[in-house]
Amino acid sequence: MSITPMWRVDRDGSMFTDKKAAEEHDRMLELAANLTTLLEDHFTIDEQLAEDIGLLLSRNKDVLSKAFKGKPDLVLEIGRDSEEKTSESEAT
Repeated sequence: MSITPMWRVDRDGSMFTDKKAAEEHDRMLELAANLTTLLEDHFTIDEQLAEDIGLLLSRNKDVLSKAFKGKPDLVLEIGRDSEEKTSESEAT
């Protein structure tokens, strides 16, 4: 019998076999929570919508960072991969 160490992220209960991945996921969720708070503080916005936007932005922080540094077209690529995969799976 083998034993596999697991790390659980308290924020959402996600389980990981890799500590680094768990910490990265936790940081992403923390950023999403802070972005959600920012949106709610500055706009009249539905709580669920603010959370969804916060998660979208935090999951794509690397692309957004590059966009802010002079490659604005990269923002348009966010979500296209998942849309294309959804379209392909619906076609089959």
